[in-house]
Amino acid sequence: MTAQNNAPIRADDAPYDRLETRDPAQREADLMAALPVQIAHAQAQAPAFAELLKGIDASRITSRAALATLPVTRKHELLERQKAARIFGGFSAVGFGAAMPRVFASPGTIYEPEGTAKDYWRMARAMHAAGFRPGELIHNSFSYHFVPAGSMMETGAHALGCSVFPGGTGQTEQQVQAMAELRPAGYIGTPSFLKIILEKAAEMGVQLPSVTKAMFGGEAFPPSLRDWFLAQGVAGFQCYATADLGLIAYETPAREGLVLDEGVIVEIVRPGTGDPVPEGEVGEVVVTTLNPTYPLIRFGTGDLSAVLPGPCPTGRTQTRIKGWLGRADQTTKVRGMFVHPSQVAEIARRFPQVQRARLVVSGEMANDRMTLQVEAPEVSFSESNEWVKQVSDAIRDVTKLRGEVSVVASGSLPNDGKVIEDARTYQ
Repeated sequence: MTAQNNAPIRADDAPYDRLETRDPAQREADLMAALPVQIAHAQAQAPAFAELLKGIDASRITSRAALATLPVTRKHELLERQKAARIFGGFSAVGFGAAMPRVFASPGTIYEPEGTAKDYWRMARAMHAAGFRPGELIHNSFSYHFVPAGSMMETGAHALGCSVFPGGTGQTEQQVQAMAELRPAGYIGTPSFLKIILEKAAEMGVQLPSVTKAMFGGEAFPPSLRDWFLAQGVAGFQCYATADLGLIAYETPAREGLVLDEGVIVEIVRPGTGDPVPEGEVGEVVVTTLNPTYPLIRFGTGDLSAVLPGPCPTGRTQTRIKGWLGRADQTTKVRGMFVHPSQVAEIARRFPQVQRARLVVSGEMANDRMTLQVEAPEVSFSESNEWVKQVSDAIRDVTKLRGEVSVVASGSLPNDGKVIEDARTYQ
């Protein structure tokens, strides 16, 4: 998508701070200088990382290549450690008390700490990009109980210098009344709930002229919905954040992808592995946060995205990603057994000729057929039969299931991040 096809860049779209317009080389040097310090801190203060990174010399992790040698911790592992060990699974660097004023819970149940930093979740940057400015009132319709979303947005708004009406969820007519009487500058919450509020206001015959901007999260925000809000006089922007990591990336008025936050180091890796993919290829978003309270190192979000080339037209020099492109966990049950993306990666690793691989599960339920499609341009016609047999044997060795092998043309597999495609018909 291009800026000329959407809302124009605002004249007041100044950067939030100097970090956003740093020379990219300086930013990378700053991040790589902070990285070994954060890793050493995690090893010393978070018992889980003392175990996971045992024997790692933190002082040597000063590049992305070195970072890529460390293990990826995925959400299901965090959940398993929380259930087996202690609250936070040993990943928190602080305990209950003054250093941790709040604790939240996400589905799973996974518990997350909130530290004492002024903008702990780093949301003010995204709000600024969405047009919110000091001295304004924000209507916050994210939940304030159990999950951290409400607090994430409120602490960010306070750091930006805004007041907050904690609307929370539900009670649509009361939400309309509060907006009509308090006249907030804008809304923060899910796009679907603001749509419900605006439709209810129209039904009630109530005008909400003050609500001209919004920052959305928690749901997809397709162009069709963006255009619907614009028709109602509301310029909506999306942010990408999680309860574990806080802000990861945010949309700007250029509307060309999402700009990465300044407090995280983001990698895009092949699903099921920790191996970075080439720029532009879709893969799993893996994040190392510089948050000292909850120092997650190479945390796999399970979300798919890809890096966009070039800088943001707004002048922000940080890397951009395409936004949320689906889920990386494509575990599929075949003939009663689970097949994981990591198993596909293990098969591919055994054959250096394989550039990319995709396991396609087809047929009807109870009559499954697996075909491993591989891009392997170095395999000659004369050796292909024997080589295909070796790959087929590896499929059975790794998955304990029989599978066919299909050598396809280089570059023919879709760039959608899928390692396992479930193409079965369900009757």
